[in-house]
Amino acid sequence: MQILPVLVIAFISISAVIALSIGLRSSSEKKKSAESKSVVKDRETIIKDANRRLASNPKDLVALEALADLYYQEGEYKKAMRTYQLILDQAGSSPEVNDGRLNLRYGLSAMKCEAWSEAYKGLVIARSRNPEGIEVNVNLGKLEFMRKNYEKTVGFFKRVLRIQPDHADSLKFLGQSLYRLNRFSEAVPYLKQAVVARPEDKESLYALARCQYEIPQLDMAQKIFRHLRTDPKWGPNAALYSGTIFAKKREWDEAITDYQIGLRHENVTGELQLELKYRLAEAFNQNQRIDRALALLNEIYETTPEYKDVAVQIKRYRELNSNKNLQIYLLAPTNEFIALCRKLTQMMFPRAKIKVNDMNVQKTEYVDLITEVKTHKWEDIVLFRFMRTEGQVGELFVRDLYAHSKELHAGRGFCFTAGNFTGEAVRFVEARLIDLIDKPALMKILKSIDSGSLTGLP
Repeated sequence: MQILPVLVIAFISISAVIALSIGLRSSSEKKKSAESKSVVKDRETIIKDANRRLASNPKDLVALEALADLYYQEGEYKKAMRTYQLILDQAGSSPEVNDGRLNLRYGLSAMKCEAWSEAYKGLVIARSRNPEGIEVNVNLGKLEFMRKNYEKTVGFFKRVLRIQPDHADSLKFLGQSLYRLNRFSEAVPYLKQAVVARPEDKESLYALARCQYEIPQLDMAQKIFRHLRTDPKWGPNAALYSGTIFAKKREWDEAITDYQIGLRHENVTGELQLELKYRLAEAFNQNQRIDRALALLNEIYETTPEYKDVAVQIKRYRELNSNKNLQIYLLAPTNEFIALCRKLTQMMFPRAKIKVNDMNVQKTEYVDLITEVKTHKWEDIVLFRFMRTEGQVGELFVRDLYAHSKELHAGRGFCFTAGNFTGEAVRFVEARLIDLIDKPALMKILKSIDSGSLTGLP
């Protein structure tokens, strides 16, 4: 029996809350309706008053300015621009007219109408009246940015940031202008702030990564590039740069993945598509997947035969594809390359007993083998240098080899390359016990070696 009064009280409370809510909502809606009617009334009043004044005086500056401001506020920029121009043409140097404000509004209206020359003219005059004005400096900076006058852009936006250090547009356009001027280190702090202010600004994020790539801060740049790889607009370029960073590190599998992501974008065409295919071909080549590399180069050649050195690369890859030992010499991991080098030393002295006393591996550039060679008639220290290059080997490398052989008291030295030697290098060794083995001579030896015999070579 005690439950009934509680239920009655609860019902009354809920009804009161509902009534109050309905009343507040109704009051709010009435207020909004009143405000809307007030705006309409004000607009009608402005137009009515302006028309009345213009009927008696078609050059009434107050009436024209009221109409121009109304058009501007409503986004009727063509009408606003024409009306502001009419005022400015009639006003001359009248002290009653704030020509700085009028020119600013005229310039901004012209920008909205993409009338760039008129916009520039109006904003320049407005700035002469108020050099520190944020709005006029920002918009003049944007115009100069569009005209690719980046030095002027920098000046406008630096002025704004002195007044308002966190102005988002200024941070963005200043950073991007410095980036386009190749002033990468200067651009980075502004672009970082721009991205913090507007995380959705992918253009500034990409520009930041490009600046970090050039400084170089490759790890930081790559994090951003990898984040942008799937972006419809910035993804292809981001994938290209991310892949390039992996290529610099010789991480070919990762580079291949990035280049392929770039090529999967629907908007990849022209030069960017060609470059992605070209670099992907080189990554496949470095990964000893020559068939894939050749297929990509042939695709490039069919559409753009003059692109870079694609014809030369096709010839090179075909040669690599036909000679497993040449692939090992140029592309294989260091342990496989060294096994081939040991075999080459035996080919130079087929009946001798050869012992490798020491070796010196210079990353991917070359390997030195210090050997002890014994035959029935003589024994000596022989230094072998195997250059992993297809380019020219100059006198400097040969001199270094000769100096190293003297330090070791070697009786003879050999220098192998998959490229060729300069004339200076050849002349240097003429009176010295250094033999130069260029690509044609190397190829003859490589063709005589069974690549299967390299397995398990000590």
